[in-house]
Amino acid sequence: MDLLQRLAIARGDEPADLVLKGGRVVNVFTGEIVEAEVALAGGWIVGVGGGYVGRQEIDLKGRYICPGLIDAHVHIESSMVIPFQFARAVVPRGTTTVVCDPHEIANVVGAEGVRYILAASEGLPLTVYVNLPSCVPATPMGTAGAELGADDLLALADHPRVLGLAEMMNVPGLVLGVPDVVKKVEAFQGRVIDGHAPGFGGKWLQAYVGAGVGSDHECTTVPEMLEKLRLGMYVFIREATGAKNLRDLLPGLTPYNSRRCAFCTDDRHPADLLDEGHIDHLIRLAVAEGLDPLTAIRMATLNAAEYFRLYDRGAVAPGKRADLVVFSDLKNFRAEMVFAAGRLVAQAGEPVGEWAEPQADDTAVRGTVHVDWDHLRFDIPAPDPAAGSVRVRVIGIVPDQITTEHLVEDLPVQGGQVVADVERDLLKIAVIERHRGTGNVGLGFVHGLGLKRGALAGSVGHDAHNLIVAGCDDASMMTAARAVADLGGGLVAAAGDEVLASVPLPVAGLMSDQPVETVRHQMDRLIEAARSLGSPLHDPFMTLGFLALEVIPALRLTDQGLVDVEKFDFVPLFAG
Repeated sequence: MDLLQRLAIARGDEPADLVLKGGRVVNVFTGEIVEAEVALAGGWIVGVGGGYVGRQEIDLKGRYICPGLIDAHVHIESSMVIPFQFARAVVPRGTTTVVCDPHEIANVVGAEGVRYILAASEGLPLTVYVNLPSCVPATPMGTAGAELGADDLLALADHPRVLGLAEMMNVPGLVLGVPDVVKKVEAFQGRVIDGHAPGFGGKWLQAYVGAGVGSDHECTTVPEMLEKLRLGMYVFIREATGAKNLRDLLPGLTPYNSRRCAFCTDDRHPADLLDEGHIDHLIRLAVAEGLDPLTAIRMATLNAAEYFRLYDRGAVAPGKRADLVVFSDLKNFRAEMVFAAGRLVAQAGEPVGEWAEPQADDTAVRGTVHVDWDHLRFDIPAPDPAAGSVRVRVIGIVPDQITTEHLVEDLPVQGGQVVADVERDLLKIAVIERHRGTGNVGLGFVHGLGLKRGALAGSVGHDAHNLIVAGCDDASMMTAARAVADLGGGLVAAAGDEVLASVPLPVAGLMSDQPVETVRHQMDRLIEAARSLGSPLHDPFMTLGFLALEVIPALRLTDQGLVDVEKFDFVPLFAG
C-alpha cells in the first residue's frame, strides 16, 4: 500500500482494512488514556480518532489498546527452542518485537549461527532484530567454538534486521584499549552499541560510556542504576529465569529517569515463558510493586523503540506499524488480542491464523559436541596427599542472581584426591571443552547447588558453551557428561550410571527442534529429577549454565581454569 492510499484512508475518503472501535488507547507520548478508534491499513496505523469506516470492524467494548511490547535484550537460544517456537511462546503474551543477541550460538559456530538466527526468524509475526555479538569469545580465558572479529561483524552488518553491536562484555578490554576490542567498537560508531558492565563505576564507567556504549542490563542495585543513568546510558531492567533484578531496581525509578529505562528478559526458560509470561510478566510485576501502569507500558514499548531507533513502532499513532495489544485491566496486564502488522495473530493467549515456519538450513548448527573422552578425568590431586583437608577456592551461588561469591573453604582429602563435601554442599564442578576436542578441562568446586547425590550436566555453559557438569561423585559426573554428548547436546540429570532425565538440544547444543510445549514438559521432568537429587533451586540448569561466564563477578570456571573476575585473571584452585 503506497502513501497516497494511506493518506486517503487517513482523510476518511477510503475505508480502512480494519477499524478497532470502542477502545481506550494508551497514549505513551502523553501518559493519557484516550477513547478513540484505531484505523489500520496495509500493516500500518493510519488514524487514531473517530469516524473511520473499515472493511472489517471489531468492537473492543471499552478494552485498552497499547503498542506491541518490545524486549530490549534477549538471547533466543536461552528459550531452548528455535525462533519459530520462541515466537509462539511470546507473541500471544503481547510481545511483537525483540532485539536479540545471538552470541550464544555464535560462540558455538560463529557467523553461521548469526545467519541461522536471521534466516530462522524471517517473516514471523514477531519482528526479530539482531545486535551482532561483540564478544565471541567473551574473553581469551575460555575456549569458544569460533571467533568473530570486526571484519566478520561488518560482513553481517548490512542485513536489514541488524541494528548494531550487542553487549560489550569485555569491559577491561575496551577501557584498557585492547586493539581488537576497540576495532569492533569503532566499526559500529554511529549505530547502537549495547553494554554489559556489572558492578562497574567510576572512571572505568566514564571511559566505557565515552567509547559509545549506550545501555546496560546488568544493574543489580539502585546506586549502580543511577550512576549509569546519570551518564546518559539507558538501563534495561531485567527479570530472567536466573537473574531477577526488577524488584531491587524499581525503587530507583522516577517520572524523569523512567524515560531512560526499558524492560528485558535476557535469558528465560520455557516454563517461565509459558507460566509467568514474557515482557507482560515484567509489566505485571512492576505494577504490583507500585509502578504507574502507563509508565510500565511506556518502558515496555516507546522507550525501547526510541533507544534502538525503531521509529516505526512503540506507540499507537498514525504512521506507526500496526503492532497492537488489546487488554482489559491496567493493573493486571494480560494480552487478549495481539496484532502484528495489522493482522490478528494471537487471541486469548494462543496463536491464531496462519503462521508460516521459516525454512532455515540448520546443517551448520548441528553436530557440535566433540569431547576427548580418552583423556577426560575429574581427579583433583591434593598438594599434600597426606593432608586430611585443604583450603580451596569455591564458587558460591547467589540465589536468583547470576553473580557469584568468591569463597574459600576446607575440602576433605581422600586417597590423595580432593573430593566433594556433600554434607556442606561443596560439590565438584568441571568445564569440558566441547568444540574442538582439545581435552581442556577446568576443575573446581561450587557451593549452593544443593545436590545430595548424583550430578547435573549440560552443553549450555555461558558464553563459550562448553560442557559443564557438577556433582557429588566422579562416576555420576561422567555418566551425565557422556549422556549430553550422546544427545548431540542437551541437559541431563544422572545418578551413578543411570540417566534420570534429559532434554535433547541438537541445534548447536543450545536449542531443541521440538515444540516449546514439548521442551517445557521435558524440562519439568528434568527439574523434578534434579530436585529428587536434592537441589532446591528454581531452575538449577540455568544457574549451572552461568557458572562458566568469566565476565560476571566474582568467581567462575572455564575449560582453562578458575577465573577471579574482579582481577580479570586466572587464580589457583588452592588458596594459600
